[in-house]
Amino acid sequence: MTVLFVMVAVVLVYLPSIASFRLNWLNDRLAAAQVAALVLDAAPEGSLSEDLELRLLEGVGAKAIAVRGGGRRRLLAVDDVPPEVSKTVDLRQPSWLGLTREALETLFVPTRMPIRVIGPGMGVDFVEMIFDERPLRRAMLDFSRDILLLSIVVAGITASLLYFALQWVIVRPVQRLSRNIGAFASRPEDAARVIRPTGRSDEIGLAEEALAQMEATLANELRQKRRLAELGLAVSKINHELRNILTTAHLLTERLDRVQDDTVQRVAPRLVATLNRASAFCEATLAYGRATEHLPQRSRFALKPVAEDLADLTGLAPEAAIEFSVQIPDDLMVDADREQLSRILVNLIRNAVQALRQAGATDGPPRITVRAVRLGHEVQVSVQDNGPGIPERVRENIFGVFQHSSHAGGTGLGLAIAAELVNLHGGTIALADTPIGACFRFTIPDCEPTGEDA
Repeated sequence: MTVLFVMVAVVLVYLPSIASFRLNWLNDRLAAAQVAALVLDAAPEGSLSEDLELRLLEGVGAKAIAVRGGGRRRLLAVDDVPPEVSKTVDLRQPSWLGLTREALETLFVPTRMPIRVIGPGMGVDFVEMIFDERPLRRAMLDFSRDILLLSIVVAGITASLLYFALQWVIVRPVQRLSRNIGAFASRPEDAARVIRPTGRSDEIGLAEEALAQMEATLANELRQKRRLAELGLAVSKINHELRNILTTAHLLTERLDRVQDDTVQRVAPRLVATLNRASAFCEATLAYGRATEHLPQRSRFALKPVAEDLADLTGLAPEAAIEFSVQIPDDLMVDADREQLSRILVNLIRNAVQALRQAGATDGPPRITVRAVRLGHEVQVSVQDNGPGIPERVRENIFGVFQHSSHAGGTGLGLAIAAELVNLHGGTIALADTPIGACFRFTIPDCEPTGEDA
């Protein structure tokens, strides 16, 4: 491409150059012709032999020379003066466009007949000469060949320098980037494969810095995910065995009901409730540890009875005396998986119960309110409590596993499970802004538009 571009530039320069070369060549011949004519004019009449005049003409390369000045015209010619010429070239008022056109005609449309050239002279009106055009064309071809060879050399040198410059400045750094991307992709957890920026200040340097930051972040994330996966596998195994132990302990505690002892009767219910919470925690951990949740088996059903069936969850904290209310229209239908929607509500309500049991209410008696409303082709459900709320520092990653817990010793798995189930339904879940307490709001879109309005 560089050679091509250089050759295009040479062509643009060549046209005025060849026209200038032709003009200079003709002017030189006119000057030589005028000198020959002046020699003849200065010599006494008859003192120059015909042989000397012929040699003067041959030295100039002309068949005839005429000089006009001082009111007279001096002619120097050979015996066989051409009776006619193919064209006349007047150089007294040349134009570059005309000179370029005539130069191209000389190169590509040569003529066998002589041409007449008229040009200005020194101390005379003009100088006129007739000569064969073939020597001029040969000189122009030699000049064009030299220009072509020089252009090829210049283009080759320029292309080589440009190639090595691009190879060093752009190609090699880009190849380094691509090799690093391939090497990092094979083992993204290896921190040694993160690219080291060279400190360049151009776009490639910016790309190196951005790639290094991205690879470092990704490597750290993958290492963290791997550790969490290993931890999750270990926790799942422990919980599986712990759940079996708790089941046995639960069966044994049921026999305490038969013991007629006040202390036993007072402690037994609390022990049973504690074992139930431990079993539920193990089940939640194992549920989240499954590879995937099954896709929702959707059906249309009334939402209010599902929410009302969860009122017993407030029994997880009987000492808190939590009020539970459901503000859902009787005819509100939802298109969802009944079991998964119930799990979403269970996790959100249990989260609210645990928060109220631990920190209490901030406005009146403890209460949990479940609301729902239809908005076009989706149902919006909110679970709100009047507890202490969620601190700002944990709001950003509140739905991440192992990121937040609403009570001491918890892991936040309930919110992570609820978010996963909502996403399976194609909905969204978020922590809404409320003046008191916490309000989790999620949407369940219809599988197909129903046209039902809120």
